[in-house]
Order: sequence, then C-alpha cells, then structure tokens
Amino acid sequence: MTNWVIVGLGASVGAVARYRFTDLYKKLRPQTGFHATLLINLSGAFLLGLLFALTISVGWYAFLGVGFCGGWTTFSTLNSEVSGQLAQQKMRRAFWYVAANYGLGLPLCALGWWLGQLLV
Repeated sequence: MTNWVIVGLGASVGAVARYRFTDLYKKLRPQTGFHATLLINLSGAFLLGLLFALTISVGWYAFLGVGFCGGWTTFSTLNSEVSGQLAQQKMRRAFWYVAANYGLGLPLCALGWWLGQLLV
C-alpha cells in the first residue's frame, strides 16, 4: 500500500476522533469548549514526539505520526477560536490560549521524545 493511502487512512481516523472528542467535551463543558482544542493539540504534540523517538517503521509512522496526529491536531481550529476570542474582546484569554498551545506543545513533544527514548 502506498504511503499516501496510509497517511489518508490515519488522517481520517484522527479527524473523526478529534470531532468526537470535541463534540463530547463541548457537551460536558459548554463554557470552556475551546479547551478541547488545547487538549487535542497538546496530546498530539506529545504523541508525535513519542512516535518519533520509538523509531517505528516508515509505514506506521506514516499512519500514526503524519496521518493520525495530522488529523487529530488542528491549527485551523486554534486560529478560529483565537479569532473569536479577539472579536469578543477577550484579549487575555486569547493570549493565554495561544501561549498554552505553543508554550506547552514543544515541551510536551520533547517529553514524549524523551519517554520514547527510555522505551527504546
């Protein structure tokens, strides 16, 4: 099977999982539904770091790393939610939301990589 098919299948699974998680989270916590995107992006960063460190096969990395993590995480929804917060004059919330996504994403990716190195 070619890599683009494997990536596409992984992305489909990741996107559906993101949609279901976000839908459930927003039903449980409607006031802070945007936190779902934060949790998704941070968990995706961690998982991507872990997968990279585990040096899994090219096919599995295409499915899980590029595909699933690519479908699971979302830069466009993050930007849409930040734009909405700015439009509502929630400047402090928008700042902290961006800071949390970027400021925690890289350390979590590094943590995943470090833990993966311990497992190898």
